[in-house]
Amino acid sequence: MSEPRVLVEHFFRHEFGRLSAVLTRSLGVRRLDLVEDVVQAALAQALESWSRRGVPEDPAGWLYRTARNLAIDALRRERTHALALPRLAKDEDQESSPPEARFADEIGDEPLRMLFVCCHEAAPAESRVALALRTLCGFSTGEIARALLTTEANVQKRIERARVRLRELDVDFDTPAVAQLGARLDAVLAVLYLLFSQGCHVTHGDMPIRRDLCDEARRLARMLAAHPGGDLPATHALLAMMSFHGARFDARVAHDGAIVLLEEQDRSAWNWNDVREGMAWLARSATGDELTRYHLEAAIAWEHCRAPSFAETDWSRISELYHALERIAPSPLNTLNRAVAEAYSHGPRAGLDRLSAVPPEDVPARYPGWHLVIGELHFRLGRHPAAERAWREALRLTTARADAEFLRRRLREIESATHRETPDKVGGTAINDELWERERVGYDPRPT
Repeated sequence: MSEPRVLVEHFFRHEFGRLSAVLTRSLGVRRLDLVEDVVQAALAQALESWSRRGVPEDPAGWLYRTARNLAIDALRRERTHALALPRLAKDEDQESSPPEARFADEIGDEPLRMLFVCCHEAAPAESRVALALRTLCGFSTGEIARALLTTEANVQKRIERARVRLRELDVDFDTPAVAQLGARLDAVLAVLYLLFSQGCHVTHGDMPIRRDLCDEARRLARMLAAHPGGDLPATHALLAMMSFHGARFDARVAHDGAIVLLEEQDRSAWNWNDVREGMAWLARSATGDELTRYHLEAAIAWEHCRAPSFAETDWSRISELYHALERIAPSPLNTLNRAVAEAYSHGPRAGLDRLSAVPPEDVPARYPGWHLVIGELHFRLGRHPAAERAWREALRLTTARADAEFLRRRLREIESATHRETPDKVGGTAINDELWERERVGYDPRPT
């Protein structure tokens, strides 16, 4: 039973966007609701069928045929299916698995094409990323809400507004001209950034890292960089950031699934090929005079990679980079990360002072990382009751097993440290390495 469950989850992430894109090409963008429904239903059927009968030889083809048949059944129940049904029937005659895209001068990957459709400039700005994450990546409403630091109700409203707008325009699936791609590029980069970020630090479940999500984000970003409409410094900087963070994956998780702090990581286990790739992308990103959030985040990740050891990390430089990032992309999460860097440079009081200046209405109260840092800084100052309150609040909000275990370990440390003097400088056990992965795209209404 476990193998089919794992495989369905694998295909849910890897095939959801491809299946959605192929079916959308046949059914039209105005039928996004139907596409999402049949793809999810096909995955549910796969879990049930494969558990009883075993995994088929061609699981991707099985999923595609099942989703297509479900779509045909749904269309047969409608009166307005005359145009869409023949196209699906033609697909059935010609294809047994999702057709590959073949275009000489267009984006040659269906999910990437679908991404540009979801990020259509006519859709509300705050809705594009949410729609892409649901339609292309198969994220649940809850996952999107946690990633965008908003409520599930807001996410659902954003997705519906985008769908309504695309239906009104009757948007086609053809790749737009390069000039039009430019109008959608910011949203496309935001989705790829968030897809990678969600893989870097999973906000729920048992896996602290989802490499399949990160690999897919990097694959799509590389394809984007190979296209004239996406071969730009911002894309190169995003790829540099992804490469630098990806280099540390092997060292970030212990064999038992526990998080390994940056201070404790074996740097010889880092993937230095990824670091070298990141350096190449970073060099390419330096062309032109545009400075984006991706440039600054790549520079921050590079500072961690180039430090010979944790003790030799240039925290002052990292603090400066976060300060610049705050100016380009104001966000309480950028302020949070700047506070962590300042705590390493100047002590925990400096970090707390930075966070206390954030207006109460801007504090992401339901974001566990905020309370985790507050607790860490209080703990370093010997304020154990305040640290315990903050960590318990973080634990209450945490839905990821690795994060919960980390917080429980820290709460146990409070018990053993109650009568021990705590130094005024951040040292000893490092603030969770995951803080550097926790940046999230707050893509409108709060820019980041």
